[in-house]
Amino acid sequence: MSVIGRLHVITDEVIQDRFDHLSLARLAIDGGATVIQYREKRPLADRARLAVAESLAQLCADRGATLIIDDRADLAALVGVGLHVGPNDVPVDRARTLVRGPIGATANRLDRATDPELARADYLGCGPVFGTTSKGERPPPRLGLEALAGICDAVSLPVIAIGGLRVERVPEVLRAGAHGVAILGAIALAEDPAEMTARFVRAIEEASVC
Repeated sequence: MSVIGRLHVITDEVIQDRFDHLSLARLAIDGGATVIQYREKRPLADRARLAVAESLAQLCADRGATLIIDDRADLAALVGVGLHVGPNDVPVDRARTLVRGPIGATANRLDRATDPELARADYLGCGPVFGTTSKGERPPPRLGLEALAGICDAVSLPVIAIGGLRVERVPEVLRAGAHGVAILGAIALAEDPAEMTARFVRAIEEASVC
């Protein structure tokens, strides 16, 4: 199994308050997720963030999953896991000096995806393909399938599509060239996150053999 994985489940305690990060990650892994991304956008103390990251890292290690921490190269380095960086975060080549796990980078446009700065990333997170409500009042513009396909054609790195993805949209996203998908709301807000995760896993497996 590649550490990049084909289903990235993003934990979050802003768009929902039924589950904490650890509980949501556990449910996602129960449903078959192999990559968990710890995303924390609230202004929490670093000690609190580190405690959650350590708990998630232990869970993922015990269950054979990959943990990726969003934005924070320092936390990823301290815990010994992967990292996902955005355009305003630590550059990929500098992050490589600290982080031992896989490194992903956000690319919302073709020129960003082909920027030499991202060449040392392990994967690109591209979107929002169908829009997003998780980025606050000013979300990035909708990417769309055509632009996603253009990025996939232009780069050699695995592309993980994100943004507004539902189970029924998985086949068209993979046909556009994406290696996999990253899911936040569709799983975090589901009545049964484990069951919804399993549905995404099945959709990816079925689309991959078509």
